[in-house]
Amino acid sequence: MALSMSRPWKHPKTGIYWLRRGVPDDLRPIIGKREIKLSLKTKDPEKAKQEHLKALVELEEQWKNLRAGSKTLSEREAHELAQAVHDTWLTAFQDNPSQQTSWNTDIGGDLWKPLSFDLSTPLEVRLIGDPARGAHRAHEFLCREEVAALAQARGLILDEESQERLAKAIGAAIQRACLKLAQFAKGDYGKDAFIPASNTPIIVPSASARVDHKPVSFDDLVKGWSAEKRPAEKTVYEWKRVLKELKAFLKHDDAARMTAQDLVSWKNTLIAANLRPKTIRDAKLAPVRAILRWAVDNHHLKENPAERIVIDVKTKAGERKRSYQDEEAKIVLKAALTETNAVRRWVPWLCAYSGARVSEICQLRAEDIVKVERIDCMKIDPDAGSLKTLSSERIVPLHPAIIESGFLEYVRTVKSGPLFPKLSPDKFGKRGGNGTKVIGRWVRSLDLKDTRISPNHSWRHRFKTLGRRHGLAPDIVDALVGHQRRTVGDGYGEFPVEALLRELKKVPELKLDSSSD
Repeated sequence: MALSMSRPWKHPKTGIYWLRRGVPDDLRPIIGKREIKLSLKTKDPEKAKQEHLKALVELEEQWKNLRAGSKTLSEREAHELAQAVHDTWLTAFQDNPSQQTSWNTDIGGDLWKPLSFDLSTPLEVRLIGDPARGAHRAHEFLCREEVAALAQARGLILDEESQERLAKAIGAAIQRACLKLAQFAKGDYGKDAFIPASNTPIIVPSASARVDHKPVSFDDLVKGWSAEKRPAEKTVYEWKRVLKELKAFLKHDDAARMTAQDLVSWKNTLIAANLRPKTIRDAKLAPVRAILRWAVDNHHLKENPAERIVIDVKTKAGERKRSYQDEEAKIVLKAALTETNAVRRWVPWLCAYSGARVSEICQLRAEDIVKVERIDCMKIDPDAGSLKTLSSERIVPLHPAIIESGFLEYVRTVKSGPLFPKLSPDKFGKRGGNGTKVIGRWVRSLDLKDTRISPNHSWRHRFKTLGRRHGLAPDIVDALVGHQRRTVGDGYGEFPVEALLRELKKVPELKLDSSSD
């Protein structure tokens, strides 16, 4: 098949060249996008042309395999494919073989054999707490991740039998590579381990002539990134903690030494520790990827090994977060009526009738409850505390149910300053963090045990549900809850408070003394 030629595309900000190629119509339903974008990882135009051609050839092979549909691999084909993984591991560690710590050859040799157990060991220990099983599972995860990466790179659609066959072949390939690396670490390279470029004697430069590798500290990268990006203090704290965990796993503090395989191994360790996939993606991999991306853009690193490290976060049936149903909402709101604690009394009601985030409500000040065009409103204002997004800053009219329940009388007792003064700030000076904990524990104490309910965020789900149920204008619902505009057109003009209140009034008050809405 002749290649459809195109030029490398130069990124206007970074100067790095990219491949950009439109996905053929017949493959869009499979690939799920209209265009493929791949970094060529170079700013040199000549090298970019070479890498571009190579990437085009690989892309055509992917598309050819995708068009061929599901494939069953023979054992020989599986081992031929797995050879690429063997070569990658060998290339990554051949200069410093002792740095390979992700794969244990003692485990790799018996990886696919069933584990034997002492029958006197309790069943729960055998299934969950046995260290050998955990180590085997981490190695198996690694192999299956390599299967997914290899299949994606080649555009292969493999049946279950082939996936298992390829996972075992990859395990064998990594085992062979790591056994060689173990030899290299002892200085035993063997006569066939490498081919000299010529018969000219190798001259080792003196210490003064060598250019030593300058370590790139993770701490320095976080400092540089945070100085430029100016994130919230809590974000800096949490991301530093993630980088500290990664350092402990790597057993060194040099981002320049870290490889993509190191990050895959770290990810597999997190999976084996039963962290939720979404937590791994958003709270572990995302911070690392963002900081390394900054490091590449600012010439501290040559490449970002985390750029293509992904994890499947598909929600299983029964795991998706949901709205409070009417009866569940009644339980919470009715319980709030009897509370003397101002946070538990007013935060659930304000969330229920505005769709605001709990953290936004907890950091309100008395001066944020205002009249706008003679309509009682609350201002979600960055001066009161950090907001999640630019669109989070907004004015929300108070629902009639809030006013009738006596909220304005409570506000007058506060006069000025924090609306919930007895709610102590967290270590970052924010009331929202502690407020979410207070409300979360209290809601769970009301016997709402369904894990699909998020004690705080389910109010936002419910408000969107009510918007659909009662026919609120979608763009106004977005404006009320602080979601980004859906279209360019939605960004034109303003949202007058009378229009916001008109739609908000379509949400009826939930009658707490009956089963009807």
